[in-house]
Amino acid sequence: MDQRKIGAFLKGLRKEKGLTQEQFSEIIHVSNRTVSRWENGNHLPDLDILLEIADFYEVDLREILNGERKSTDMNKDVEETAIQTAEYASAQTERYNKTVRLIFVISASLWLLSQLIGHTGLAEIGALQAVSEFSEGAATGMLLVGLIITGLYGSKISAFKQRLLKRKEKK
Repeated sequence: MDQRKIGAFLKGLRKEKGLTQEQFSEIIHVSNRTVSRWENGNHLPDLDILLEIADFYEVDLREILNGERKSTDMNKDVEETAIQTAEYASAQTERYNKTVRLIFVISASLWLLSQLIGHTGLAEIGALQAVSEFSEGAATGMLLVGLIITGLYGSKISAFKQRLLKRKEKK
């Protein structure tokens, strides 16, 4: 999947409609900076937003993922689109999973440090007691952040499913 090619295609679609980045960003409810990042190939929209973009521009999702208009070999295109969509969703999920794993590993490490200091009697040393207390507090904070992030991701998935259902009802 070529992000720059997809970005150039999205830019071309926007220009075909005679829209500025700011006008388009208002239509799909993102910042114009986000649209710029997509069009420069620095980032890609979430899958649910890609579906919204495809509907708005009246193009097939596979056209966006290919970064070009449909070819004549539809069966091969459908298969390639399914693979690209799966890769796209997998890449997004993997980025999320890495973030959550990192938060929980850091949290567990801080908690372990706190427990080691506390159970070895080193907490009686003033500076190490402060380190222990900080580690325990930071671990708790990181766990809370991890829980919030997983909750937000769950909400995002739920909202995505709702948009898909609405899209299905329109057809």
